[in-house]
Amino acid sequence: MSVEVLTVSRVGVDLYPEQSGVPLAEVRTFAKSLGGTATNVAVAAARLGRRTAVLTKVGRDGFGDYVRTALRGFGVSPDHVGTAPRLQTPVVFCALDPPEDPPLLFYREPLAPDLALEVKDVPWEVVESVPLLWVTGTGVCAEPARSTQHEILRHRGRRAHTVLDLDYRPMFWPDEAAARTEIGALLEHVTVAVGNRTEAEIAVGTAEPPEAANRMLERGVELAIIKQGGDGVYVATREGSWTVPPRPVDVVCALGAGDGFGGALVHGLLSGWQPPRIAAYANAAGAIVASRLACADAMPTAAEIERTLAS
Repeated sequence: MSVEVLTVSRVGVDLYPEQSGVPLAEVRTFAKSLGGTATNVAVAAARLGRRTAVLTKVGRDGFGDYVRTALRGFGVSPDHVGTAPRLQTPVVFCALDPPEDPPLLFYREPLAPDLALEVKDVPWEVVESVPLLWVTGTGVCAEPARSTQHEILRHRGRRAHTVLDLDYRPMFWPDEAAARTEIGALLEHVTVAVGNRTEAEIAVGTAEPPEAANRMLERGVELAIIKQGGDGVYVATREGSWTVPPRPVDVVCALGAGDGFGGALVHGLLSGWQPPRIAAYANAAGAIVASRLACADAMPTAAEIERTLAS
């Protein structure tokens, strides 16, 4: 069965503290979960009934085995998960202190396997034909993945839907200028761009949602989405712009909210919905994930999102 969604890049194993409100040094036990932005988005979209796959790499270790097993369990194809034999599957520790913006400790040295993606690893037929391709800003933070992702986008030819998750993590970059150059260049090759205000500023030089969205549209993006946290979601196309109000929630862990948003965005795009409906649906999905612990395991079903929208 052919896939509807191919996401590219980051994967890892998240270790979440089972004690909240304490610094990492005081955490006693952790719970393991599948993680990584591109991977979580594929899981979130699969939870909504989409046929998804991830193009990434893991190490030749037990955590790599766990990633493939977990993907199958979530209904995501692991067929394009390669192995980097000399690298280790990344792990990420977080502390739920504060839960709204938990600090993260990444173990991705000397190079994460997902950044070792090479042209020979790419399923070119899938890239060309898949209804939705999802790439990330992190995917161009290092070679050889940077050149590989650029080649993927050139091969794709900016066909709908080609989505860029701005996905800026400062610890992966030498400085903001390098991130702006590399992430900004991706806007020339995608039809949809999504990120928060900080990520928008990195990509186009301003954190003001209307101006950031306009700059993205000027570079050929068809749909620009700026997540504003407590101020809702700003959505713009060449035909108009909309602001979707926030959904109040008691935050348990905000880490996976953006990925839940992304999976719902994928579902809305493939369903052919109008931008305001897509944004409201994705915003509700993100709120649900923020009210739960973990990322992949926390992704909501369509029924849960509809109930939240109706409340």
